[in-house]
Amino acid sequence: MASAMCARFLLQRSTQGFLFSSRAIPAFSSPLLSRGHRLSPSDDEMYQRTTVTVMQKEPGRGVMINGYSSQGFNIDGNKVFGPCALLPPAILQWNVGSYKDITEESVSLFHMLEPRIEIIVLGTGARLEQINPSVLALLRSKGIAVEVQDTPNACATFNFLTSERRVAAAGLIPPQISTALDVTQE
Repeated sequence: MASAMCARFLLQRSTQGFLFSSRAIPAFSSPLLSRGHRLSPSDDEMYQRTTVTVMQKEPGRGVMINGYSSQGFNIDGNKVFGPCALLPPAILQWNVGSYKDITEESVSLFHMLEPRIEIIVLGTGARLEQINPSVLALLRSKGIAVEVQDTPNACATFNFLTSERRVAAAGLIPPQISTALDVTQE
């Protein structure tokens, strides 16, 4: 009889957690862990009410160019007059008058940002113009890919890169009013 009691005791207290007795005591007998206990906000700070405020409807969407004209750009509903620099967190006026004014100094704001910009799209106006090679070499030496296009295509390229969640920036000069279709009288 004593050996049966000893065997029962050893089986109940097994190190592997197996209990073969019908009168086994639950391993977790805390009243806080039983099903009948309900947590209240005073039990733990983790269970208190949390509020969330959504700042941006589509997370990570970034800045999108909605339109352009000879005066400037429509960027996410904001009207920007004149040349602008689009950076991941901001829209800035860019102090250039034409593609000839794009220098190492005017692009310095693009390579000083954190997180590092992957690619910069430069819009040179109504036509594709050649940028000073030293400017392109400076940006490439900083690890930034450069895409030079006319402004309409640069806007589309920037929107595409942003929609792919790439870390992209743009330097855009508004295209001048086209006079190609104007009728002249002689």
